[in-house]
Amino acid sequence: MPQSQVTGPADLVLTGGPVHTVDPARSRATSVAVHGGRITAVGHDEVHALIGPGTEVVDLTGKLLLPGFQDAHVHPQGAGLELGLCHLADTVDPAEYLRRIRAYADEHPHIEWITGGGWSLEAFPGGAPTAAALDAIVPDRPVFLPNRDHHGAWVNTRALELAGIDAHTPDPADGRIERAADGRPTGMLQEGAVHLVGRLVPEPTPEEQLAALLRAQAVLHSHGVTAWQDAIVGAYANMTDPAPSYRAALDRGLLTARVVGALWWDRERGAEQIPELLARRAELSVDRFRAGTVKIMQDGIAENHTAAMLDPYLTGCGCASDGSGISFVEPGELKKYVTELDALGFQVHFHALGDRAVREALDAVEAARAANGHRDTRHHLAHLQVVHPDDVRRFRALGATANLQMLWAAHEPQMDELTLPFLGPERGARQYPFGDLLRSGATLAAGSDWPVSSPDPLQAVHVAVNRVSPDAPEGTPEFLPGQRLDLGTALAAYTAGSAYANHLDALTGSITVGKAADLVVLDRDPFARPADEIAATRVLQTFVDGARVHAAPDA
Repeated sequence: MPQSQVTGPADLVLTGGPVHTVDPARSRATSVAVHGGRITAVGHDEVHALIGPGTEVVDLTGKLLLPGFQDAHVHPQGAGLELGLCHLADTVDPAEYLRRIRAYADEHPHIEWITGGGWSLEAFPGGAPTAAALDAIVPDRPVFLPNRDHHGAWVNTRALELAGIDAHTPDPADGRIERAADGRPTGMLQEGAVHLVGRLVPEPTPEEQLAALLRAQAVLHSHGVTAWQDAIVGAYANMTDPAPSYRAALDRGLLTARVVGALWWDRERGAEQIPELLARRAELSVDRFRAGTVKIMQDGIAENHTAAMLDPYLTGCGCASDGSGISFVEPGELKKYVTELDALGFQVHFHALGDRAVREALDAVEAARAANGHRDTRHHLAHLQVVHPDDVRRFRALGATANLQMLWAAHEPQMDELTLPFLGPERGARQYPFGDLLRSGATLAAGSDWPVSSPDPLQAVHVAVNRVSPDAPEGTPEFLPGQRLDLGTALAAYTAGSAYANHLDALTGSITVGKAADLVVLDRDPFARPADEIAATRVLQTFVDGARVHAAPDA
């Protein structure tokens, strides 16, 4: 018999499976019925009894039906804006970057600033491009181009001049100005130094911001993403606050996804901002958008040595350096802030990439648990590039979710040239410990960090299962293969796991009677194909509340 809630005709029936439900009570089915935006039956041919004259029938013809993917860490408005500006993603060729920048400047002769971004650190020696290269093609207007991970920016001399940055400008406490031997800035700004120029860049208009958000929503739906957590809701560096765009989209009936907004914690301030966060939570939590999360960025990234490590980075010769990264929030204060936020019912979404930042974040969660008891706040740590073995087991004990960016766990130039040599073998072997976290009993969620990397969950799942990038040259070794996940676990992290992190698990995350019909149809069943073909899988259709929000041309 099917799991069923009603006996009347369905609005939508998807049949001819397979259906991967991500529901342990019934992991596989072949037919699903939907009425009023909710799943009303899950089963096999008997579900056909719910087909009436007005029922839309989708014949899956062997294609896989899944719950909608949920991205637990993404920046949609920023991604959408980059797509409409000088877009440098999808290549690591410095000559191609310069060609695109020149072309964009030529096509936009009247704009005040040349901006956009998405370039990759591995394209340049030491991950540091120069102002001189930009000066040769755009000498008269300021150029400001954040890199792919948005922890640094490439600027030209005109931009440095407008910001008043010269050899005598001190580094900010939370960043670094890359310099020549004589102290002159070379054109690369790291972390907090990005803001020295970014604050001067004119903000896009409200309509441009809304258009960017809707552009990104369409991209995410095309990859089967039905819900997400926006990892920065607030103004940060050169990123504009997306809150007004979400509100405008809601007011105009244009927001088709479910969204959790992670309110930005200003690391230059302290607990005095908490009343403002409370007011924003109340103001912004409307309909499909909720703002019950606070985002705290505890460290930077390993490639520029700002990720907070327990031990110093190595130098090019393999010796210990005098730097171990930056903890953006003092650890003792972090415990106090997280304890207060937890008591107020906020979820905390940590950026924690280095092993020291991971430990500091877990210590803060532990302090909150000790003070407040185990509340259903579902704090989660994103990125988790390096995790000390002693801290792996703490995720389960503290009820902290591991938010994985699966696509990064692979050999590629940024890893092999800018990370591994400066971590050393022992620490390098602790990277992206997905398997260890799973075996320890941690709850796994998943996110893309788009526009830092691809928004396609299937590309990320491919890496989680294979520990090799989909586009890696033949013969590329697996990256720490003992940390791989099986396909079912990786898909569960990107559906039920992220639904849990988003406090949406009562409504979404599995194909279960009574839940919302947030669904995705793939062009094949990856369970029936070799693991090295997972990334070739495409999304054909995406539904939210039973309404189609994406259909591929050949769906």
